[in-house]
Amino acid sequence: METIIIPTNKGLQFCNTNNIIRIQGMSNYCKIFFADNSHPLTVAKVLHWFEEHLPASVFWRTHKTHLVNSRYVKQLHTPQKRYLLLFNGEMLAVSRRRATLLKKIA
Repeated sequence: METIIIPTNKGLQFCNTNNIIRIQGMSNYCKIFFADNSHPLTVAKVLHWFEEHLPASVFWRTHKTHLVNSRYVKQLHTPQKRYLLLFNGEMLAVSRRRATLLKKIA
C-alpha cells in the first residue's frame, strides 16, 4: 500500500494511492476523487505536483486537466472518439497527443 502525503489548509492529509480514482486540475487547485465515495478533496496544488509525487506507471496524464489511476480504467477508446471509461461510469477526454502514448502503455 502506497501513501501520498498531501499538504492541505487543515494540515497534512495521508491518502492511500489505491483509493484515488482521478485528480482534476483547475488552475492552481486540484480536486481529488476517491474510490471509497468520500467527498472530493480540493487542494492548492497544481496537477504537475501530483505527477511528480505519484507513480507514473499507475497514474496516467490523459489531458491537461486530468491524472487518472490506471487501475480504475475500464476501456480506452481511440482514435476517433478519444476517451477513457472508468469503472465508476465516468468518461474522461483524452487529448490527441496523450492518446498515442496511452495506446503504447495500455
